[in-house]
Amino acid sequence: MGEMEAPAAPPTGPQLGSRNAVAKNAVHLLLGQISTTALAIVFSAALGRSLGPKDFGLYFLISAFSTFAYVVVDWGQQYYVIREVARAPARGGELLGTTLALRAAGAVVLSLPAGLLAWALGYDARTCWFSVAFLVASLPFALAQPFGMVFRGHDHMGLDAWVSVVNKSVVLALAVTALMLGTGLPGVLLAQALAGLVAFAVAARLYLRVAAGPVRWSAPTAREVLAGGSAIVVVMIAISVQPYLDAIILSKLVPADVVGWFGAAKNIMGTLLAPAVIIGTAAYPRLSRAASDVSTFNAEVRATLRPMLCLGALVGVGTYLFADSAIALVYGRQQFGAAGSILKVFAPGLFLVFVDVLFGNALTALGRATAFAVAKVGSVLLSTGLDLVLIPLFQRRTGNGGIGVVLGFVASEIVVFGGAALLMPRGSLRPGVAVDVLRALASAGVTALLFRWLPPLPMAIGVPMCVLAFALCALALGLIRRSDLSLLKALARPRIPAPAAASDARAR
Repeated sequence: MGEMEAPAAPPTGPQLGSRNAVAKNAVHLLLGQISTTALAIVFSAALGRSLGPKDFGLYFLISAFSTFAYVVVDWGQQYYVIREVARAPARGGELLGTTLALRAAGAVVLSLPAGLLAWALGYDARTCWFSVAFLVASLPFALAQPFGMVFRGHDHMGLDAWVSVVNKSVVLALAVTALMLGTGLPGVLLAQALAGLVAFAVAARLYLRVAAGPVRWSAPTAREVLAGGSAIVVVMIAISVQPYLDAIILSKLVPADVVGWFGAAKNIMGTLLAPAVIIGTAAYPRLSRAASDVSTFNAEVRATLRPMLCLGALVGVGTYLFADSAIALVYGRQQFGAAGSILKVFAPGLFLVFVDVLFGNALTALGRATAFAVAKVGSVLLSTGLDLVLIPLFQRRTGNGGIGVVLGFVASEIVVFGGAALLMPRGSLRPGVAVDVLRALASAGVTALLFRWLPPLPMAIGVPMCVLAFALCALALGLIRRSDLSLLKALARPRIPAPAAASDARAR
């Protein structure tokens, strides 16, 4: 089972619902993301200010190792399980139980090879042991995540958000306590493990609210998940291998402090990409249900693309204008000031990444993950080659090789964008899409020019003014429309149906 098969019959209108369903799911995810983002920023700031650039760089490095290992452990489960639960909700318990067993086994199997790989790459014993410890400490929360897959497949996005918020809250409280006690990185890893256990317990409790059946293991389902996820894991590895290689190459070519600067900028980058992840996640179940009907699928893509273009342009120009201020606020200008330059260079790439997130979700729902992976592999090869040239170049000229990593990434993302656009179904990207792209870029350009004429502003004033200026430009140019404002008013009404009630209504 390579490419995934579409369901035999196209979904009907009531099953798909209206655009409000995606918007309400996005609101649930947004509220959760706002909470987890705030907690993650405080956690990252505490780490950076307590550990300093050198040990913070080590934390970033072992985190990159663990993240890549868990992509292999996941084996495409995240997208495959969400899609299958969205299509057949009654299978949730069986898919959940099977996924939990596969994840636990995969993490155990990969623990030792992860340490051996770090040793083979020439890292010292401390880095090797920490790479294994980080992977083990991440397992409890990795086991909580399959519950979120079932929640998302049932359109209960709020439940998944709760699990993430609980995890971030507990890890922040425990990690700050550990740092205050002087336990350093070992204490932080223990805090992450304990927080993951709490998140798992909360997820198991919330699962009782979802009518997905008893949690059980099934050998045939395990074979199905492994086979069905094989096409998805190719693209996930292709996506995740780039930051993994970036971290390794950077750590070999620059001093430890520069790795810490890049890690600080990369954490802010992850926060900035949150809106794209929210919209893509909210749309994915609906794209999966619409995959068998091309016209419905194309309509779903176009309905989601314009908000993605708008947010991508806004986040990009905001990053360019306030990168230095954001780094100074979170990590401190004295030790991490150079990270601002890295973050500012990333700003143009944000727009492309926002669009590529939607394209990746759409192509995965459509069963074209393997073809998308080919484009991503091409971008990884380009980025890696550019890393080897640009990192030493910028390290010599500016003392900040992290800038070279980001420039290579932005260049490689153009390859992803072009490949994904070619793979999208005919009719999904009409000429009007190109007009919306120009509107988004023009809105960002006018906003940047306006702030160039203004004197420097503190973030508390500048960020709201940036959002307002961009919104007015987008409204004047037609990127934001009256229908969008009506939708926002509907979502702001106090009486919004509960997720369970909305799900029951769709089922009827």
